[in-house]
Amino acid sequence: MRFIKPYISSVVNIGGVPLGGSNPIRIQSMTNTDTINTRASVEQCIRIIEAGADFVRLTAQGVREAENLAVIKEELRKAGFMTPLIADIHFNPSAAETAARIVEKVRINPGNYNDPRASFKTIELSDKQYNEELERVHQRLLPLINICREHSTAIRIGINHGSLSDRIMTRYGNTPEGMVRSALEFIEVFRQENFDKLVLSMKSSDTTVMVKATRMLVEAMQETGVAYPLHLGVTEAGEGEDGRVRSAAGIGALLQDGIGDTIRVSLSEDPEKEIPVAQKLVSFFSREISRNKPSQVISYLADNTHPATLSKINGPLVIADIRLCQVNAETWKDTGFKTAENGGLIKTDQSPDIILVNNLPAITVPDTLLAVPYEAWLGAGNVSNIVPVFRPELFAETEYLSDTVNIIKTGPGFNPVHFKKADPSNTLVIFTFDAATQPYEPLRLMEVLSNYRFNLKIILNPVFSVRENENLVIRSSALAGKYIIDNSISGLMISNTCEMNPGRLAGISFSILQSTEKRITRTIYLSCPTCGRTKFNLTETVRKVKEATQHLKGLRIAIMGCIVNGPGEMAGADYGYVGAGPGKVHIYKGAEPVVKNVSEERAIEELLRVINQLPLA
Repeated sequence: MRFIKPYISSVVNIGGVPLGGSNPIRIQSMTNTDTINTRASVEQCIRIIEAGADFVRLTAQGVREAENLAVIKEELRKAGFMTPLIADIHFNPSAAETAARIVEKVRINPGNYNDPRASFKTIELSDKQYNEELERVHQRLLPLINICREHSTAIRIGINHGSLSDRIMTRYGNTPEGMVRSALEFIEVFRQENFDKLVLSMKSSDTTVMVKATRMLVEAMQETGVAYPLHLGVTEAGEGEDGRVRSAAGIGALLQDGIGDTIRVSLSEDPEKEIPVAQKLVSFFSREISRNKPSQVISYLADNTHPATLSKINGPLVIADIRLCQVNAETWKDTGFKTAENGGLIKTDQSPDIILVNNLPAITVPDTLLAVPYEAWLGAGNVSNIVPVFRPELFAETEYLSDTVNIIKTGPGFNPVHFKKADPSNTLVIFTFDAATQPYEPLRLMEVLSNYRFNLKIILNPVFSVRENENLVIRSSALAGKYIIDNSISGLMISNTCEMNPGRLAGISFSILQSTEKRITRTIYLSCPTCGRTKFNLTETVRKVKEATQHLKGLRIAIMGCIVNGPGEMAGADYGYVGAGPGKVHIYKGAEPVVKNVSEERAIEELLRVINQLPLA
């Protein structure tokens, strides 16, 4: 069993706004305007600020854009907006040094600040050569450090999975370990120069990589005696519900750990729309909640070898509860089933694997287990898809158990003695708890089961009382994402006292599993947040690509706004649609651009040609 130590960061002042320590978790977003366009940038900054942002970030591709940050800042200050500004830098130390004299914080990416753009080629260096490269990095950072010291400018060391340097990837891999090593190299330079106005981030579109890398960085910093504030975010999260689920799952997992000082929810939408999502996340896992948590067990591993009747399912189970519904033909359609021509039911990828019902149904439900109270199961006879639900004390007492699946439904205050005779191969424990008041009860369950050496399959059943759909999506993703990412549960059943449509609740469960990539039932889309480097209308393009490709279950398709970050940060995608210039797009297959500079009008057609392996036009 492994625990996370409490992490309380140091405080860094960002233009009069303290970040870290016991201060509130700060919220930020990034403009998508051309930084040279002063009016558009100022107007969008104001919309972001009025939405509730504590910081606003703008891209500075070159010195000219960096210089214009002074004009933007002056206009904002004249309008009465004192919100600190952050410059986002890639590849251009001169732009960073210019911006550092103007804005309150500069974000640099070690993967491309000093090293050339990653080519994903092996670069073997001897230890002597490697250390010489580190000294070169040190010397290249010195001007920026001196400028930031003089102007009290903070620096974010922003590590992105997919844009690590070839030097790092050759030695450590394109891995969380490589991300941490990249950060530690830069931290060491700043420590040698006695510069401590640092913020760190470890970002990825893969929630598991992002969470693992951030935890590893926390442990590494604790070992070296530093505790810089942490910026949390999931890159290329996407748009709509998928983007909200992916961001909430990754960020929420770390907020539950008590990790995180500022967050950015990266959506392929207008940047001001990111702020309410971030606010809902922060309100659900505030510092006060996370710092009253029990010890964090992060190595209770689920045994995802499901019982024989569920053995075809690859990933955690999805369970729906329709006990409070009036069960009829519409109920089954609402639960993700389709109606066959003969009037029967057809299971789909969005149908739950197990459904809790009060009584035996009058209709045949294919490829799905129906869980009924123990007494109803006794009267059902030997029906293969009917399984019993036990109260814990009844399970401990009875002599009659199912050979297929036995479900124990319990909650806080459970007695572990009741689980003694449970067979891990065919027993599921549905753990029901109040999401608002008991968010850490599953950790207590896992700690007790570990202490008793009960390796049982846990079905997480958080109960919400939420009326707004977006709020339910964000909260359920933030709460369940941790356990899904940590592989510590075998299934998910979301309940909500304010919404009893079981199909909607099961759909959120499928979205969480999809976005954490633990169970794929649809096409996977990765799309970057909008920024000033974007070469097309990203929101509209994402919609069009989805419409054309949503039938391609299991493929990873990336829609990236620019050639600066696109090729690296779409790491792992099967295909990519990447902005190459005004009105021009590169189509990628894996890491290789196979169609270059195609017009936007033909880009989706060419993407489909590449996917379908047809001759290119």
